[in-house]
Amino acid sequence: MSDTQRYYELARDARDVVTLSIVNAGKMNIIGTPAITSLTEALARLAADRSVRAVILTGSGERAFVGGADLNEMVKLNPTSARAFIRRLRDLCHAVRTLPVPVIARIQGWCLGGGLELATACDLRIADAGSKFAMPEVKVGIPSVIHAALLPRLIGSGRTRWLLMTAQTIDARRALEWGFVDVVAEGSLDAEVEQAVADVLSCGPEVMRSQKALLNAWDEISLSAGVELSVDAFGSAFETGEPARYMGEFFARKEASKARQGSA
Repeated sequence: MSDTQRYYELARDARDVVTLSIVNAGKMNIIGTPAITSLTEALARLAADRSVRAVILTGSGERAFVGGADLNEMVKLNPTSARAFIRRLRDLCHAVRTLPVPVIARIQGWCLGGGLELATACDLRIADAGSKFAMPEVKVGIPSVIHAALLPRLIGSGRTRWLLMTAQTIDARRALEWGFVDVVAEGSLDAEVEQAVADVLSCGPEVMRSQKALLNAWDEISLSAGVELSVDAFGSAFETGEPARYMGEFFARKEASKARQGSA
């Protein structure tokens, strides 16, 4: 894929935090097959890079995070090509959800349809106060699908039915009340994203990978299986050296605090 065909830009800082921005997809960041394929390939490369600590996913500009899938492409689909199209979008959402490190959705402007499904696949969702959310697929004759299946876990069955069946738009404050977004930035969106990144980076990289894997597994397996899987993950954590390091730092801070109090 040549540079002119890329629908993403990657920016990596000194902390190994990568910002993945959707580009070349119009003012509303509409994603069709070329953009979907390009972004999926970028995520595959990030997944293979163990030095990456976190990924921030965002659209370019301020009008939209993602304004949905490309209707100009979808209007030409037949049953066979429609299944192929939605599998590609499914694979993109799956790549986000299964990326080994935390993915933070930086949401500005509109977050619609396939864009909302993409945001749902992220681990954390931080929205600008002016953001708006909707699943308008039923208005154009198609159901909301693929990672919309995660919505009942996030916002409950009743609210999911309301959102998908009415196709109405909700604002950022309602999205927060419903539990779809984690934070609404009333001031600087980037400052809120940076706080989330700082919280993630305050923990060890290996434990964060383990925690994300557990969270994803808990969505798929039974309670008893999830508990058993957790036992192994707990034991495996002690193979990384991070418990000794971080517990040691905790006790060192505690002793330093006691020493300061004693000298006061």
